[in-house]
Amino acid sequence: MATRQNSTNGKPKSPRIQVVLPELICEQLTILAADESRTVSNMAKVLIQEGIKKYFNKEDKAPFSKHNSDTDKFRDSLEKQSVRRLKRAPQRIRYYKQSD
Repeated sequence: MATRQNSTNGKPKSPRIQVVLPELICEQLTILAADESRTVSNMAKVLIQEGIKKYFNKEDKAPFSKHNSDTDKFRDSLEKQSVRRLKRAPQRIRYYKQSD
C-alpha cells in the first residue's frame, strides 16, 4: 500500500512506494536516467507509467477502478475547499446548579 504524506504547508504529497531492485536492473535504470537527464526516481516513474499503459491496452481493460476514481474526486473536492477560521474562541458551556 502506498503511503501518503503531507508537506510542510499541509498539502498532501504524491503517494510513495518502496521497491527493491536487483543490482543489474538498478544499474540499467541509472544509465537510462542519465541518458535522458532525469533522476533515477523520475525515470522509474516514467517506465512504470509506460508499462501500465501497455498492459491495459493489451488486456483491453479500464486503467482505473470506479472506487479509485470516486475517491480521487472526493479528495480533490476537499482539497479545493477554502480553510474556514473561527472568528473567536469557542464559548464554554456553563452549567449552573439549581438552588432548591
